[in-house]
Amino acid sequence: MLYFDNSATSPIDEEVLDAMLPYLKEEFGNPSSKYYCKAVNAKNAVEDAREKVAALLGAKPEEIVFTAGATESSNFIIKGYMDYRRYYGDGKNHIITSVVEHKATLNTCKYLNGELYSNNDPTISLLGNKQQVDRGYEASFIEVTSCGEVEKKLVENAFRANTGMVSIIYVNNEVGTINDIGAIAKLCHKRDIAFHSDLTQAVGKLEIDVKKLGIDYASCSAHKIYGPKGIGAAYLKSDDYGIIPITSFTHGGEQEFGFRAGTLAVHNIVGFGKAAEIAHRDYEVTEKKIKQLDSYAIERLLEIEGIKLTNPSETRLPGLLSVIVDLPDFHNERFIRKVSGDLAISTGSACSAGEPSYVIKAMGISDKVSKVLRITLNKYTTKEDVDSLVSIIRENI
Repeated sequence: MLYFDNSATSPIDEEVLDAMLPYLKEEFGNPSSKYYCKAVNAKNAVEDAREKVAALLGAKPEEIVFTAGATESSNFIIKGYMDYRRYYGDGKNHIITSVVEHKATLNTCKYLNGELYSNNDPTISLLGNKQQVDRGYEASFIEVTSCGEVEKKLVENAFRANTGMVSIIYVNNEVGTINDIGAIAKLCHKRDIAFHSDLTQAVGKLEIDVKKLGIDYASCSAHKIYGPKGIGAAYLKSDDYGIIPITSFTHGGEQEFGFRAGTLAVHNIVGFGKAAEIAHRDYEVTEKKIKQLDSYAIERLLEIEGIKLTNPSETRLPGLLSVIVDLPDFHNERFIRKVSGDLAISTGSACSAGEPSYVIKAMGISDKVSKVLRITLNKYTTKEDVDSLVSIIRENI
């Protein structure tokens, strides 16, 4: 099968797998235990991985908290920071985000804004209907350009006296748009507003330095950089006194500096560390290959009648191609179902499976929602793979 759904997940690197296996077999110790070798070895492995992830992000090791993935990281950071600032800080309870964020950010902000409910929410049972619930927070959702870009002037226009945080994705997971988060972070800091970014689609593909970009909080996952699923990281900025206070995500033991209680998944953490090390080590080689393949893929895909890019601008991450198949009888869901035995491809985010793309709608092309395909490359993709992809598309549309 041809695999072109790498923004959903990437294949695990053999070096990563080799690094993980000992911690699933002989080195099975709990890093929170003491003194004996298996516990010490596990703890050392965790701290080594923390250093490697920190190096990839331009952070300090003590600013990295391991989580179950970017979704958990974003929930932890947004809810934790807003909770702490509202109750123990200056009372600021307003957050700004965009309408094209990953659902981990978008739905967290909707929840704080009183718009998102679960079927067993006791508050809703008492109300008897899904009207807005006052949870004590406010959220603003700003629009984007036709290329899916978040403009800093619109962020600035949304600032209020009670704004405590802004959360803007670095690279959009559906169309690959790269946002100028450095400029947005600078605007935030002038007003004592914290800045969070979901870096998941950017890590390992763009050079990232959280300090230079001015990021206060960040989220990422291992499985988008050829690492294992079920492990991610939250970057929490520190000052001279340590990590700036934020409410813990889970309470219990003192794992992860007291922010996330629970026994650590050492094998996954080791895998994340190795994936980060490889991404850092091979960045230039991988970047060059993906850029070349991206150009070749665009050239070949545009040979097919009716195909065009959803984001034809320069603000797009190489290797993440979102295309419109603008033919009368084409329907993306029918197409991917038809070719599923030969080709792994998607219509958009894996977190929005079965739903029309809210990102495409926000870009002003809602009439093309059913005609969009997302094609994403990885470091193992070849020109021959691209040629085969083009042949399958041409023969089946």
